[in-house]
Amino acid sequence: MAKKKKDNRRKINRTKKVINIDSVRRQVADLFDESPGEAFTVKQIFSKAGLRDKLAKKEGLNFVLDLEQEGSIEQMRNGSFRSRKVATSSGLEGVVDHVNRRFAYVVCEGQEEDIWVKTDDLKNAVDGDRVAVRIKKGGRHGSRPEGMVTQIISRGRTEFVGKIDIGPKYAFIVPDNRKMYVDIFVYPEKIGKAKTNDKVLVKIKEWHGGKAKSPIGQVTEVLGQAGENEAEIHSIMAEFGLPFRFPKNVESVAQKIPTEISKEEIKKRKDLRNVTTFTIDPEDAKDFDDAISVEYLKNGNYEIGVHIADVSHYVQSDSILDDEAISRATSVYLVDRTIPMLPEKLSNGVCSLRPKEEKLTFSAMFEITPKAEIKSQWFGRTVTFSDRRFTYEEAQERIENGTGDFQEEINLLNDLAQKLKTVRFQKGAIGFETVEVKFKLDEDGKPIGLFPKERKDAHKLVEEFMLLANKKVAEFIFNKHKGADTFVYRTHDDPDPEKLNTFAKFAAKFGHRLKVGQENISNTLNTLMDDIHGKPEQNVLESLAIRTMSKAVYTTEPKGHFGLAFPHYTHFTSPIRRYPDVMVHRLLQHYLDGAKSPDADPYNELCRHSSEREKRAADAERASIKFKQVEFMQMAEKRPFEGIISGVTEWGIFVEITETKCEGMIRTSTMTDDFYEFDEKNFCMIGKRNKRMFTLGDQVTVMVVDTDIDRRTIDLEFVDND
Repeated sequence: MAKKKKDNRRKINRTKKVINIDSVRRQVADLFDESPGEAFTVKQIFSKAGLRDKLAKKEGLNFVLDLEQEGSIEQMRNGSFRSRKVATSSGLEGVVDHVNRRFAYVVCEGQEEDIWVKTDDLKNAVDGDRVAVRIKKGGRHGSRPEGMVTQIISRGRTEFVGKIDIGPKYAFIVPDNRKMYVDIFVYPEKIGKAKTNDKVLVKIKEWHGGKAKSPIGQVTEVLGQAGENEAEIHSIMAEFGLPFRFPKNVESVAQKIPTEISKEEIKKRKDLRNVTTFTIDPEDAKDFDDAISVEYLKNGNYEIGVHIADVSHYVQSDSILDDEAISRATSVYLVDRTIPMLPEKLSNGVCSLRPKEEKLTFSAMFEITPKAEIKSQWFGRTVTFSDRRFTYEEAQERIENGTGDFQEEINLLNDLAQKLKTVRFQKGAIGFETVEVKFKLDEDGKPIGLFPKERKDAHKLVEEFMLLANKKVAEFIFNKHKGADTFVYRTHDDPDPEKLNTFAKFAAKFGHRLKVGQENISNTLNTLMDDIHGKPEQNVLESLAIRTMSKAVYTTEPKGHFGLAFPHYTHFTSPIRRYPDVMVHRLLQHYLDGAKSPDADPYNELCRHSSEREKRAADAERASIKFKQVEFMQMAEKRPFEGIISGVTEWGIFVEITETKCEGMIRTSTMTDDFYEFDEKNFCMIGKRNKRMFTLGDQVTVMVVDTDIDRRTIDLEFVDND
């Protein structure tokens, strides 16, 4: 006879309540299993395990005490309880990408799929934090595994920028960071001299406190009133961890550097002071990294010199200046200012190749035929004298009109540059010509005009010779011992086929066919770039094409550069504003002196650091542009604008306004004429009832309904898009 199964239920006659003991115990056990290393008070255990009535709480507490007695959990000094399990036992670690208020992805290295985590399962982790994550059994969200954070391993950042709102008993700071979805609580004695509506820098002191689960912070710097140019730009600088000023000891060392070049130093170098040399730069440039020289040879060829500021002469390894340059790794160009890698004494003075001044340089010299064939090359330290400082506009006038000083040399260089470019493209280089915007600012930094930057032959002339120098330096080092020598390369991997297919589908929405066979992808992309030039979709497609490509990085691995179609490439030509170029100068001289290859490990670390700093600089530059775009559209006339749908997501439709190149969003929640569903595969939004479809590339008419300087967002609505 089968044994009767025990009924694990208790009935209380007085209350008539029934609880399932197994269920209560399972809920408590799951809480500790899913949160290894985290401590809970008894009250938190009841809340998180969903124990609401007295009987369930009593049974839950008894089970907690049982778990402690058996050693599964331990009681802390403050009375809370914590699981003894190792938090990282799942073996999965990753970085939080908190895409919206409802959920995040945890991006794990080595994992093919990102892990989907709802916000409630983040354990107070925020965007950028490194966490341990456990995949839920059987949990899937669409095509991705669903998981939950089990431990916060390290915080991505502890300082945030935001606008402060001060109340009688406490203050809140609303972070500017669009991926930070909780306000920061600040006690009155921790706000300093801040006033309501100030932009402030706040340091997190406690991550699990305050109201509404807000972290607790302390104001460390008041940046100014929200909306003012200085406050907003300083906010961007603080948001991305950019330095506001150089340390006093760094400035002091820089100021002591002599401006005069000694006769002894000149004797050590090739003297090119009598060779015709000039610079070509933007009108507002102050740091001149590079100059070009032209000399006519008796055999009918030309000797073209690319001369680069010899920063490594002044910035010695392991010096205070070097440490600061490493930390910054790159200059950052915001809309209204430059945050230099080197102090002004160096960047705009001693190192800068200013006109009518003798300068120490590192040069790449080439004997070139009238057909732009390279016959010979030479690399080494030189002393040069710039005869003339040209702006791009002045150089372009000489190209177009054939008149003016040094017009013969400039037109020769332009002719050679075009021939070098033709060969480069024949070998598979890709010509992305992204549209960049430039602002006209008033004296208070307010944008009063916005226009696209033009790239003419003068820009391309300089670019082509810088590419030549970078390429030839890389090849010179590689060819010494077939890549065995430690060196800093600039590499660019082949594009991912899946991303290319996605891009091809996107381009098809605009009526462009793209063959994605790997052998002819360069030619196909170039044909597309030619086809879209001057069309409304140009900026959208070029931007997406660039995002489809792999990211160029610094590395000691002698791999090629797909976009330029160079087997080997480096950065040699901008040491005033890029630290990798300083490393390249040092290594090049090291090998010219006949020295052996140094250990690669320190250079690997510096390459990784430089690549990260480069990304930070690009993000900050984009943020400053976005701020000015929002500010510009805030003042724009309230009228319809023509635009192109540049992105479609489940929470809204992005539209790039054709006239201003500013991007805004129509939120799904404001599209009240129907219930719209997001079709991810076809990049579109479809009305459930009226079947109206909004898809990538559609030309639409929109109007600005709101702008948010703090979040740098533009809200749009459709106008007459029936």
